Amino acid sequence: MRIAVAGGTGTTGRRVVDHVRDAGHEAVVLSRSAGIDLRAPSGALDDALTGVAAVIDASNVTTLSRPASERFFGAVTRTLLDAESRLGVGHHVALSIVGSDRVDTGYYAGKRLQEKLIRESDVPWTVVRATQFHEFTDQTLAMTRGPIAVVPVMRSQPIAVDEVAAFLVEVAAAGPRRAVVEIAGPAPESQVDLARQVLRARGSRRLVLPVRLPGSAGRGMASGALLPTGDVRRGEQDFASWLAETA
Repeated sequence: MRIAVAGGTGTTGRRVVDHVRDAGHEAVVLSRSAGIDLRAPSGALDDALTGVAAVIDASNVTTLSRPASERFFGAVTRTLLDAESRLGVGHHVALSIVGSDRVDTGYYAGKRLQEKLIRESDVPWTVVRATQFHEFTDQTLAMTRGPIAVVPVMRSQPIAVDEVAAFLVEVAAAGPRRAVVEIAGPAPESQVDLARQVLRARGSRRLVLPVRLPGSAGRGMASGALLPTGDVRRGEQDFASWLAETA
């Protein structure tokens, strides 16, 4: 089976490509380094998608801006879906985020637009929503400098990125569901507690300052709106074992 991976050189995409190959499929990497700008139609993209049975979109942008997030995910999703429709690709799989439909942040607005475009397309699809990766805590700590680490009051269910990548390939190979499926880590956690664990493991003397973000988004993050609901695939590696490996 020929599977294309959008954003195949990124943090998640690289692991998806590895799992595509480990499962015995042929991986096609869609990225700027491969000469393909996913934000605009091109002959290079059409050539790459020829004979492809499924596309896994693991592309991403780092931003807190609603317009920037919507521009990126809107452009990439439209470009991919238009090309897939023309070339008869039978399955579009997109990586999204658990709770992005319940928490209104700028970044999540782009993910909601992505999902809307997919649902409205004539290309058969599956959306995979995942909880935050284990690495999210380090990313949060890096957002502030100095002796005080400002950490949002937030409940999450962190998961190993490698387990998400493997699930994306499994979903792609199984065929379109025209539905949203979720994957999450083994157990709910407090982001503030996770930050303290990371700092201790890294030997850091920084202090954690919990901050409740304003508005409905902050209330949702604190109350568990980013946790999975209903049927969900659960990952196996918990945060403590991941931290022990990386510390």
